[in-house]
Amino acid sequence: MATAQPTTVEQLEQYRSELTGYCYRMLGSAFEAEDAVQETMLRAWRSLDRFEGRSALKSWLYRIATNVCYDALAGRERRARPMDLGPAGEPVPENLVELPEATWLTPLPTPEEAAERSESLRLAFVAALQHLPPRQRAALILCEVLRWQASEAAELLETSVASVNSALQRARATLAKADVSAPPELDAEARALLERYVAAFEAYDVDRLTEILHEDAVMSMPPYRLWLRGRDDIFRFFYGPGIGCKGSKLVPAPRANGSPAWGQFKPSPEGGYAPWALVVVDLSAGRVGEMTFFLDTERLFPLFGLPDRVA
Repeated sequence: MATAQPTTVEQLEQYRSELTGYCYRMLGSAFEAEDAVQETMLRAWRSLDRFEGRSALKSWLYRIATNVCYDALAGRERRARPMDLGPAGEPVPENLVELPEATWLTPLPTPEEAAERSESLRLAFVAALQHLPPRQRAALILCEVLRWQASEAAELLETSVASVNSALQRARATLAKADVSAPPELDAEARALLERYVAAFEAYDVDRLTEILHEDAVMSMPPYRLWLRGRDDIFRFFYGPGIGCKGSKLVPAPRANGSPAWGQFKPSPEGGYAPWALVVVDLSAGRVGEMTFFLDTERLFPLFGLPDRVA
């Protein structure tokens, strides 16, 4: 009888990328997902002598990752987007209230080859997942996103197929209330629209932006609780509390959750341009429907490979 070959670090590492996507959907934070995967790899390496190939390596790693995520989620509030916390506000300085980092969903860099899975990485979808209890969340990601069989998910989650199917039914009912439609394809027309958006934003040209933004476009700026709905309020913000953004430069970034993204650099009093936000844009019906300005540039710019300054 042949002896099973020992598992190597390289064999564990080949699953790092997909485990990151799984943990990100579970936790709603790119940084927590990275920590969870690292903890998964450490636990797996320390337990290799007990693994002995009794189950598939992939399933074993997912079981460890799921338990790591359960530990991380225990006793904490869900991560959210500003739109999940209350109605749109007035674009006035008094409404620029910051909330702690742990409040917010954070974006995840997504490579071009992941575009076909971008629906399950959209910020709206990941935010909707955070409404689900952890076990429902895990069951839905495994079965609906990763296409595991209910029997495989049941084995991983140490429960019955009937329990998995029941969890899926409840999870689908919750997600049905959220806008988690697939993003439009970035065809030539969409790319041309994005080029116009960048040019209009850098020029701070309201007339051109009016042609590009939906009338009821949405804008948010984590860690600020304030979010805005409608071109009029967005432009009031641009020429009010947000006037410092005038003259900004947008530097292309990797897609964020499958959506187009840029690093925004504001004019600096010291000269050149300083980091201000990771801008993530969602298109809808041939216009820009949503803009999210993530302001935690100290952590997000390195994650997205953006420079710390532009000349």
